[in-house]
This record gives sequence, C-alpha cells and structure tokens, in this order.
Amino acid sequence: RAHALGLRLIVDFVPNHSSDQHRWFQDSRQSRESAKRDWYVWRDPAPDGGPPNNWLSVFGGPAWALDEATGQYYLHSFLKEQPDLNWRNPEVEEAMHDALRFWMDRGVDGFRIDVAHRIMKDPAMRDNPPNPNEHGDFHKPMGEYDSQVHVYDAAHPDVHEAFARIREVVDSHPDGRERVTIGEIHEYDLAKWAAYYGQPGAGGTLGGLHMPFNFALLNTDWTAASVRAHVDALEAAIPAEAWPNYVLGNHDEARIASRLGRENVRLAGLLLLTLRGAPTLYYGDEIGMPEVAVPVEKQRDPWAQRSGVPELTRDGCRTPMAWTSGPGAGFSDGADPDDFWLPLHDSHRTINAETETDDPDSVLNFYRRALAARAASAALREGSYAPLDDVPETVFGFVRETGGNATEADRALVLLNFGDAEAEVSVPEGSRGAAVALGTERQMEGREAGDRIALPPNGGVVIR
Repeated sequence: RAHALGLRLIVDFVPNHSSDQHRWFQDSRQSRESAKRDWYVWRDPAPDGGPPNNWLSVFGGPAWALDEATGQYYLHSFLKEQPDLNWRNPEVEEAMHDALRFWMDRGVDGFRIDVAHRIMKDPAMRDNPPNPNEHGDFHKPMGEYDSQVHVYDAAHPDVHEAFARIREVVDSHPDGRERVTIGEIHEYDLAKWAAYYGQPGAGGTLGGLHMPFNFALLNTDWTAASVRAHVDALEAAIPAEAWPNYVLGNHDEARIASRLGRENVRLAGLLLLTLRGAPTLYYGDEIGMPEVAVPVEKQRDPWAQRSGVPELTRDGCRTPMAWTSGPGAGFSDGADPDDFWLPLHDSHRTINAETETDDPDSVLNFYRRALAARAASAALREGSYAPLDDVPETVFGFVRETGGNATEADRALVLLNFGDAEAEVSVPEGSRGAAVALGTERQMEGREAGDRIALPPNGGVVIR
C-alpha cells in the first residue's frame, strides 16, 4: 500500500542487543555450556567479584549485570533488560543478516540501524580511560556516563568491516530493489563520522552505510556563522560519492519549537529542506509542536527513571501527535492520552494538523510549500552547494545548482536570516529578476528579486 502511494518504508533495525526475554538470551543464560552462550557477551567477574571492566551503561551504572545462576556477568550497553549481542560470533552476524533478508523479502526499502557504532567493541575488553572533559563525546550532559572517554566499549575499527558485509547483503538481495541503510551514529568528530560511509571501491561505489545520521546541527549554535561552518566542514569531510544529511529534531532531543524558539520554526524548516543532502523531519515539528514538561510521576523514559535524574527524560518530545482539536487530539478515540501514555501539549487545540490545514499561514502549510518547492527543483533535490561570502553576518546564504544546457540547468539561491532584526542582502547578479519561490512569510512568494532583498527577522527565502 505504501508503494502504491509513492511512499517508501524503512524499518528500524536494532542489531546491538535483544530483549532479555528473547529466546536466544533465555537459552544463553541457562548454563555456560549453552549453544547460545557465545551469542551474548559473558565474562567472569573481576578478582574482587565485581564487573569484568569499568564500562558504563548509557542509562546509568555499570554496563554489566551478574547472572547469579551461572556466576558470570553479561554486557548491556543500555538497560539490563537489553543484553548486547556478540557480533564477533559469525552465527550471530548471519542471524542478523537473516533478519535483514526477512524484511527485504517483504518489500521494505531500507533500514534505520539503531546505535550502529555499538555493535563492535574492543575484543580485549580494556577499561575506558577517565574523561577530562565535562560532557564527554556527547552534546549534552549524560550523568555518570560522561566520566569516561568511550574508546573501547563502542566503535572498534572493525565495525566498518561489519557494515561492509551488511551493505553487501542489502545491495545483493535478489529482488533488485534499491534500498538505503542509515546508521544512528553518535560521533561528533567529522573525520571519524565520515568513515561510516565506507571507502570508494570498484566503480566508485561505497562499502559502508549509505548514510550515517548527522546529528551535529543539534549541537551547533543557532547563528549564521556556526551553521555555515558546520555545513562547510561536513561538505569537506565526506567522500566525493557520499550524500550528506541533516537532522534538527528526533526522539532524543527537545523539540525545535522549544529548543530554538517558536520564531525559528519556519527558518529551521527552510534550512533543513534546502541544504544539499537528505533532510530528516521528526513528527510534530511540521506543525510546530512544543516540548512538554512531563511531571516526574508521569515520566516513562527508563533513562530518567533509573538514573534518578528527571532532567534526562526524553518524554517531552515523545508526546502524542496532535491531529485534531477534538478529544484525545485524534491520537486516541476520545480517551485522554495522559491516562495511558503521555500528556498532550497544552496548545493542542490550536497547534494540530486539522486546524493548521485550514490556515494558509500555519507552520504546517509552510512545510507543505517547502516540500513542494523542493520536489519541483532539481537544484534543491540534487544540486551542488556553494556558500556566499558577501552577506550580512546574520545571514547564511548559498546557491544550489545543477548543470546541463540552458533548458536543463536549475539554480536556487537560499538566503536565511538568523538575526532578530531585518537584514538587507545584495542579490547576486545571476538571481536578479528571478522570482521568490518560497519564503518563511507567504506574502513574499511570487515577488521579483531586484538588486537587494529585505529578509524578515528569523526568516528567509528561496529565489529560483
């Protein structure tokens, strides 16, 4: 049905761990002689009886849980109910490849690979060194986890070989369908991050993932200079054949409307949908849903619950999508989602898909116009990226362009004003006289661009 509608379906694939209720783990923990024992990471206690090494769980405490029945510890990078699979066992790798084949046999179009860098750890299980930096490798405080530099418990260099084999499985499926592999990679060193694309091989193809998620904009100051610096650095870091991507919101981060301010919701959307590469939109951001302050007694995120740090909860960005202004906001059939899941945002009677559909100046209709403008422009979909230097300091400007003859070439000038005041920009000669194809303010669209154009505060345009 998705394919009939022109949609493609990507499955969330979780290769690092299983549930502790999975039959594999239930078998593995029966005895040290179990045929599935080596499917997970089991180790003897340290001489003092404690965990085998100093590795920490992302969600707090040691990354090891003692199984009293067999006298060994098992590794869990996250919750103790999520034991890590042993990807150094060829049987495990083949079983996970079979899981990929299972979904591809059913016609899915690709995979979003959960915590992809985690699947290969240091085979010697060395202790992580102490961390001299307050926030570790992540862009927000993560409590005790930040006390170490995580060099041995994730991203061992042979992880790239594992992904090359995954890529081979996906690319060689007999139905011949083109598919995508996207890795959730929490790596903020661009050179290390770009390595997940793989290396150019025969015919210029890449042997790694099609794309590692790029989360760096979530940690970039919301200024024209900082955003441009990140985009320029990323363009320089990735292999020539690789396709970039950008993320401004997801299930782990505060919502755009609250993190950047509601005045920046349209500007964020315009940036995301005009940069070279694949944009990732998070549900609710297209209507400007705000973060919800979920009371401690209603929080469900186990990270916050088990760490004892309520501020770590991610529940605020995981609240129900507001479809209508009616009871349950269309998320449920009249029942209050607060009773069985999480509370709705307070403004759901006005910030919802139904109400915004009827308002031509709504956030939702801006996103619809922006998506339509992207679909209509070869330059915005696949063109080159070239930043502009001769712009005010609050403005990030760039040109997206495709080649070809006069009838096939397409050029789009993007001007984004990150300032709180109006900014006047000199329009490059090649774009003068062209029309404003898209604006954060609808009233600007269709106007002819002259020698100069005034950008509204926290706003921008696409001139094509």
